[in-house]
Amino acid sequence: MTTESFRAEEGRPERSDEGARGGKRGGARGLLDVLGVAAVVLDAEGRILFWSPQAEELFGYRAAEALGRYAGQLLVPEEHLELVARLFSEVLESGESWAGAFPVLHKDGTTRLVEFRNMRLTDGLGDVFALGIAADHATVQRVETDLALSERLVSQSPIGLALMDTDLRYVLVNPALERIDRIPAAEHLGRHVRDTLPVRDVDAVEAALRRVLATGTPLVDRYVLGRHALGPDRPSGPAGSAGPAQQAEQADPEDVRAWSLSCYRLEGHQGRILGVAISVIDVTERHRAATEADRARRRLGLIADASARVGTTLEVGQTAHELAAVAVPELADVAAVDVLDSVLSCRRPGAPDSGPELFRALAVKAGHPTAAVAAADPTGEPAMYGADRLVTRCVHTGLPVMVAEVTEADLPAIARNERAVELLAQAGLHSYLAVPLIARGEVLGALDLKRTRNPLPFDEDDVILASELAARAAVSIDNARWYQSVRNSAVTLQRSLLPGNPPSPVGLEVASRYQPAHASMEVGGDWYDVIPLAGEKTALVVGDVMGSGIDAAATMGRLRTATCAFADLDLDPAEVLRHLDKITAGLEHYIATCLYCVYDPRTGQCLISNAGHLPPALLRASGGPAELVRVPTGAPLGVGGVAFETVTVPLGPGDLLVLYTDGLVETRNDPIDRRLDALLALLDDPRRPLEETCTVLLRALRRSDDFDDVALLVARSLP
Repeated sequence: MTTESFRAEEGRPERSDEGARGGKRGGARGLLDVLGVAAVVLDAEGRILFWSPQAEELFGYRAAEALGRYAGQLLVPEEHLELVARLFSEVLESGESWAGAFPVLHKDGTTRLVEFRNMRLTDGLGDVFALGIAADHATVQRVETDLALSERLVSQSPIGLALMDTDLRYVLVNPALERIDRIPAAEHLGRHVRDTLPVRDVDAVEAALRRVLATGTPLVDRYVLGRHALGPDRPSGPAGSAGPAQQAEQADPEDVRAWSLSCYRLEGHQGRILGVAISVIDVTERHRAATEADRARRRLGLIADASARVGTTLEVGQTAHELAAVAVPELADVAAVDVLDSVLSCRRPGAPDSGPELFRALAVKAGHPTAAVAAADPTGEPAMYGADRLVTRCVHTGLPVMVAEVTEADLPAIARNERAVELLAQAGLHSYLAVPLIARGEVLGALDLKRTRNPLPFDEDDVILASELAARAAVSIDNARWYQSVRNSAVTLQRSLLPGNPPSPVGLEVASRYQPAHASMEVGGDWYDVIPLAGEKTALVVGDVMGSGIDAAATMGRLRTATCAFADLDLDPAEVLRHLDKITAGLEHYIATCLYCVYDPRTGQCLISNAGHLPPALLRASGGPAELVRVPTGAPLGVGGVAFETVTVPLGPGDLLVLYTDGLVETRNDPIDRRLDALLALLDDPRRPLEETCTVLLRALRRSDDFDDVALLVARSLP
């Protein structure tokens, strides 16, 4: 036997493949180094011919001390010599290997348990030798235990586990990962993640794996989504066919899966990089629960948003716009609110299922530019829908109507005409839902919802949410329509108690306006009057009954009638107010303010008496700023026992006199002096047409939230 046959004694192979791939020469390279496997060669007589460096470490003897000596005498305790000799002979004679743990003498005098593997060797001359491979029994047992544990953990783990090499190709896959991506382990080997794991953003996953491999920083609990694009019985796809990552994007949305991905760099002894270890946990149920919880939170948020945004005013149109705006885009891509025309007119609706219905479109809202908006009924216009239309069925039955998957055959029952059918098809309408607007047991109309861009069809959860939104909005719409009806009636009553077109008095040009409160449906007690008197004189009157409602309007009517009666007696303004004070004192719980003026064109004078009212404004034609006429304030009518005074104010040709009630200048936040200054500043042109002057004053001084009505009377003396 030649020494070239046993290079292991030197422990340095002439070429190491591991070293060629970056391993460290002469260092620990793998499992054999962990075990410290020693090699010993004996001749047929049992003498030691070769002694590896690992044998020196295991048994304590240097090669020079061991070579040429009988192994039995050197290493075997005396009580085991006979057994060892017999086993040695059996190996050489039969050629069968022998393995087992055996006590061995160490150079230091101790006995150690060593794991042996013995086999027969034959050289080219026919001579036989015995090769003994040995390792520390405790070390072997520990490694075996670790390997068994690792194998069981990998094979039985419910977590998908894989090992990838430095090229990020699979080298090991456990059964759990086979179940996750539905590909046998054998078909994983040598492939990349994008070829197996059906995740959506596979590029990002592979980039993350490369970072882990390069930096050694682990990736923990990376949340990825995908779909089971391939079933367990899938055929092997041809080269170039779409892989799982691509097919995952095309799979059924119901098959969406979620996985938690963790990975770390796997390193051997002395830092040699082996690859990347990956663990994959199926967290689909957790994902679905979280998705449902998030969906529920968003829907509750939508309902809360609707509670705050819908019904902010008592205007039917504004409420409808608010409802449509809340529904888009969270619930639908296009939303429309259609109310029965009979409801807006406060007429009793006809019997259900009685045929076609006349709707009035109040609002249309889209989340993005779409032809579906042009297909909707024009806002404010009436539209007749037959009994075969889905929106008509919705209001007849008082139940939601849903078409989860709209087909071409469904469009005529949704659209208002043939052109609308074309527009809806062009917009890509694929799901439709109509829910009734019901308040106090009465069907008011319908909330019409369409999906064109949102890929999901309407479902039962959407029906519940839309019905909740519609129910809340229906109450606001009902309140608004009754408010508008009552308010219209109240304003009609109020106007009926006021004079019609003022007469054309001698020597005066007059204009008047009455404007009800913007933010209240109660009628007020404000009034004005222009009363012709004897001797070509004219009485100009404004008044304000404190309070609101029908009683205040009735009191105003009484006072106006009484004022006309006392004016016919040609009394001094102070006397007229004294008589009105007596009448008002007899009216329970009411007081009123009043400004009574008598203009005599022959003298060019105006006699004025005041009962607790704001002073009139005067703008001279001769120039100068407008000013408030200084008249004694007096007590309001109804206080009783208070004297009134009359003052005389010259009123020359072209002079402008403005009488008004407090609703024009009083607000909740501004000082009255500042508001009066604003009134005077607006009176800057005595030649402006009187109707235009009324418009300027009301437009500049009135606000949308004013809670009081206004009576305004403007007079200009003629040359």
